[in-house]
Amino acid sequence: MILTDERWRDLLHVRATDPGAVRQAYATRKRRSRLLSDQGTLFLVAAAEGDGEGRRTLLERLLTALENPAVDGVLGTPDVVEELLLLGALHDKVVFGAMNPGDRFTGYDARTLVDCGLDGGRLLLRLPGTAAALQACADAVTELAAYGLIALIELPEDPAPTARAVAVASGLGTTSAHTWLRLPPPESAAVLDATTLPVVLRDAPSDWMLSHPVVRGLVLDHTRLGGNAGAAVEAAATALEAAK
Repeated sequence: MILTDERWRDLLHVRATDPGAVRQAYATRKRRSRLLSDQGTLFLVAAAEGDGEGRRTLLERLLTALENPAVDGVLGTPDVVEELLLLGALHDKVVFGAMNPGDRFTGYDARTLVDCGLDGGRLLLRLPGTAAALQACADAVTELAAYGLIALIELPEDPAPTARAVAVASGLGTTSAHTWLRLPPPESAAVLDATTLPVVLRDAPSDWMLSHPVVRGLVLDHTRLGGNAGAAVEAAATALEAAK
């Protein structure tokens, strides 16, 4: 799906003149019937944080990635998700909405994720964190689970997650039945051994990490797509398929 000059102008026109088109796009999106692929894996591309690049460049990279049938879906902030919806790129794809793009909950909330027909919410959890931040994440896990949606808890790279941090993240909320973890490539298997929850790894993990039994897939950040998004996605998909 190419973002031609005409499609780009149409997107900008809709953004300026027809805000109701966003609600319509959510309502008419054809949802995927299952979370995992036929192989039992989950491969997402992520655009939850901007890095200063132009929006058109970002969308072009995401559109290229989503065209690959190995990519199951996307993780993004409301603005990015809505633009992909308006471009018709999210039919039959898994969609996770970012709930706290930074340290505070300023994105999607659980009720909105349900109303919009999305598949889950991403929560950024920094450890050590404040009591208020931990409570907010725990409450979001509980609320998402009550709606039957996945809570994808992300532990950032700095500092590198430890087995204890993974255990803390796994125990948030009143149930872990719908909790998944998003981790950077771990320094040792002990980090992955600390949980039974499904894990997706960030960016370009090693083969041994993808082969670990709790690892279900990966999330490729848009910054990793670079100048050749198609090649980056294909390489990640090949690595995941070989490991599973």
